Amino acid sequence: MTQKSILITGSSSGIGLDAARGLRDAGWRVFASCRKAEDCERLKADGFDSPLIDYADPDSIVNGLAETLEATGGTLDALYNNGAYACPGAVEDLPVAGLRAIFETNVFGWHELTRLVIPVMRAQGHGRIINCSSVLGFVGMKWRGAYVSSKFALEGLTDVLRVEMANTPIKVVLIEPGPVTSKIRENAIPHFEQWIDWENSARSEEYTDVLTRLYTDSGPDRFELPPSAVTKKLLHALTSPRPKPRYYVTTPTYLMGLLRRVLPTRLLDWVILRA
Repeated sequence: MTQKSILITGSSSGIGLDAARGLRDAGWRVFASCRKAEDCERLKADGFDSPLIDYADPDSIVNGLAETLEATGGTLDALYNNGAYACPGAVEDLPVAGLRAIFETNVFGWHELTRLVIPVMRAQGHGRIINCSSVLGFVGMKWRGAYVSSKFALEGLTDVLRVEMANTPIKVVLIEPGPVTSKIRENAIPHFEQWIDWENSARSEEYTDVLTRLYTDSGPDRFELPPSAVTKKLLHALTSPRPKPRYYVTTPTYLMGLLRRVLPTRLLDWVILRA
């Protein structure tokens, strides 16, 4: 039986790294891509194929996929779009350039890689495209407008792609984690410092909690799960004959999914403001 192959983005840490290790243990050939060369070298030393893919760099997307396909002989069983970042701050303090930058990575880069992979999967007669979204892909929380808007956009693209691919052998799935152990807080700091002029904001006094959460490692959040919880759902999405369109992960995701369906908007806003 031919070993199945998967390309995973954002594999340097957190959800992506756990997925790479978990799928390798499950017998998959894993192409664990990262956006930094030093992270790729670290994963190669750990025995992974690790192409360099930076979603904000179109050439790296093309070259990273080409490297992967060369190694597999031109096939790819699955793509797991995972790499993303956050930029906390009030929407009114978010410059257009900052919003454009996060969309380049969190949406446009995913879209470009997915478009390049689809012809490969169509030609081979099968494939799975798994997009890692978030609970913030269907509910919004204050101070997270940049990340939320990118995940909402991702969910819309993925939903339409799933419908459009319904008559093909390519299955499209969303995974929606909530609080999962990762470096997203730490990785958000340089983007916050680049784009958010909080000291001159009309909301400057309100940034106290944002700054505390951003710069202080206070340990796991309530209901936080390890990234292995996401990998478990990923394995089901990859191996089930009829994968679910969506996989929730963590209690807050299930809860918010329910509340979004049953509560009117104003009441849901009230709940979110007190979360």
